[in-house]
Amino acid sequence: MDIFWITFQAVAALLGIGVLGFWIIGRRRVPAPALGLLTAIAIDIALPCLVLANILTQFTPQKFLGWWHMPLWWIGFTIIALSLSLGTSFLVKKEFRSEFAMSLFFQNGIFFPLIIIPGLFGNPSTYLVLLFLFIFIQPSMVFSTYPLFFSRKSKTQAPALSWRRIVNPVLVMTIIGIFIGLIGIQGYVPNVVIMILSMVGAMATPLFLLILGGNVYDDFMNLTADGRSIYAGEVIKFILVKNLLFPLLFLGLLIWLRPDYPIAFILVLQAAMPPITAIPIFTERSDGNRAITNQFIVASFVFSIISIPAIIYLFSRFFPFPV
Repeated sequence: MDIFWITFQAVAALLGIGVLGFWIIGRRRVPAPALGLLTAIAIDIALPCLVLANILTQFTPQKFLGWWHMPLWWIGFTIIALSLSLGTSFLVKKEFRSEFAMSLFFQNGIFFPLIIIPGLFGNPSTYLVLLFLFIFIQPSMVFSTYPLFFSRKSKTQAPALSWRRIVNPVLVMTIIGIFIGLIGIQGYVPNVVIMILSMVGAMATPLFLLILGGNVYDDFMNLTADGRSIYAGEVIKFILVKNLLFPLLFLGLLIWLRPDYPIAFILVLQAAMPPITAIPIFTERSDGNRAITNQFIVASFVFSIISIPAIIYLFSRFFPFPV
């Protein structure tokens, strides 16, 4: 049961930081508009630094002979996740299907694993490099495809594609890190540069969880002020699909395919993740129901304190933890 408790503590720590963000905004110690600035720092600066630091220190072609397989596994994962998201969206009322499907499809594939992986495998860990190689295309996909979920629903013109978001800092830093590793010059990168990247990158996860807590507080206050509904039935359906059905289906598929342990672990971890925190923003931009997507996120995050450790423990019964 050590795997369960290690994972439980990692998820609990993340949720604890989110609660701290909720308290900070609630106590008005940080004005709500400042969340926009913090989000930009986390997405455009801290996270790319974290990615580059890990790839520079951990990635070499000799250690990762099949590194190029990881984006291919991501494509397969994404196709299956999209099929499941669209297929299960018929479980909810028609008016909420766009919000339901998008929240299922866009998983929080970086920030939860950033805490869980070091807890299980130590830090630094080659599993973090595998994570970045697996997920680095996702931000571009998210920003270029989210309007498609609301193409029939939006009353306003869909936002134009932003090449700045498609060719985003995470994608650029991943490609730079892979290139440096392939040509073998990472040893020439000064240690002070690695230290700067690592220290700045360490801010990414806490910042995102603080931002999540603050956004939840703002939405909660708007919810009570406007008298909007709590969509209990749809939220329960979402939890059952996102937190339980998704990872169990992927686990069954992995047991059948039997890929190598690192690949299987990354895949089942991705399948168990709650939605990304930007879902309410995407929904609002697309004239969707921001309140219900925020409830999806909060409920999935809270339930994940049990569901993620349980799934990882169940996974370990079929894929023994490497010694």
